[in-house]
Formats: sequence, C-alpha cells, structure tokens
Amino acid sequence: MTLLDRIFLGVIKREFALAMKQKSEVVQPLIFLLIIITLFPIGVSPSPALLQKIGPGVIWIAALLSTLLSLDRIFRDDFHDGTLEQMVLSGIPIELLAAAKVICHWLITFVPLLIMTPLLALLLNLTIDTTLVLITTLLFGTPVMSLLGAIAVALTVDLRKSALILPLILLPIFIPLLIFATSAINSATSQLPYTPQLAIIAAIFMFTCAIAPSAIAYGLKVSQH
Repeated sequence: MTLLDRIFLGVIKREFALAMKQKSEVVQPLIFLLIIITLFPIGVSPSPALLQKIGPGVIWIAALLSTLLSLDRIFRDDFHDGTLEQMVLSGIPIELLAAAKVICHWLITFVPLLIMTPLLALLLNLTIDTTLVLITTLLFGTPVMSLLGAIAVALTVDLRKSALILPLILLPIFIPLLIFATSAINSATSQLPYTPQLAIIAAIFMFTCAIAPSAIAYGLKVSQH
C-alpha cells in the first residue's frame, strides 16, 4: 500500500470517527427525508394509484432536500479549526482528500437511503420494476449530488452564511438530474423504454466524477486566500 493509499484510508477513517461523534447531524437529514415521505400521503392523498404515480418523485425530492441539510458539514469543521488550511499546505494532493471526504459523505448520507428505498417504495405502493429503476437512478444520481454539492461548499466555505447560499446555487444545477431520473421512473411505470434516461444519468455521473475532484481542490485553494 502506497503512502497516498494510507492517507486516503486515514481520511476516510477520520471522517467516520467524526461522524460518530456528531450523530445528531448525521441522522437529521435521514429523519427529514422520512418525515417528508411519511407525511406526503397524508397531506395529498392515500390513493394507491396516485402514490404509485408520484411516489418516486417524492423520494427524489426528499433526497435532494436532505442533501442540502448535510452538505455544509463536509468542509465546515475542518475550515473553522484550521485543519483544512493544513491540508492545503501539506503538499498532499487536495483532489485525494476531497475524494475521500465526498465518498464518506455519500456513504453516511445516501447509503441508508438506498437501503431503505424498498421499504419506502412499499409504503408508496410502487411496483417491483419501478422500485428497481428508482434504486438505479438513486445509485447513479446521489453521488452526483454529493460531488456537485462539495464543489459549491468548497467555493463558499469561508462565507458566514454559506448554508443559505448553497440552496440557491445547487437547486438549479440539480434540476436536470431530477428531470431525467423522474422521466426514467415514469417510463418504467408506463412500461416504456427507460434506458436512454439511465444512460444520460450515468454519463452525468461519470463526467462529474472526472471533473469534481479538481474543481473541489480549486475551490478550497481559493477559499484559503
């Protein structure tokens, strides 16, 4: 194992250790998501046909909004205690550190959602085919939200009210992803081809993975000046 590999794993272990010390902040987005999905049938209609039609969109919107609650902590604590500055000055590739932090954010925030998706789909009366497509879109789409969110956080981490600015920056960026994801799910529900939409989401995922680490590193360097 090379030095960079050990550093990468060390950052991941550190992030998980910090997350365990801040369980309330980790659990808050998940609770928020569950509240939205649980109350939505009560507030709109418990009709199985209606829930089957709009349920996937509700899950996606809830995931998107819960992302906005959790993004701010990716670099916040490290910036305030000076750890981020030391990381930038250490000579270690910032792209590597950024990738480790984003991976931890995705694992902590979205893996529980992916695990719970079948149960949420059952609650919203979704079919098996629709549920599988929903999970696929979330599997490719949620890392995109973590990566793009990390870019925005890196650029605004030195602002006092960054938590208020992030939604204004990210919501317009997330809308195309939401459109293609819901389009794929609706096509699956209507028994129409949905492969093109999944291919576009996968392409967005791969493109974001390619550019995000460098963009995050640049944003962090700019924020330190």
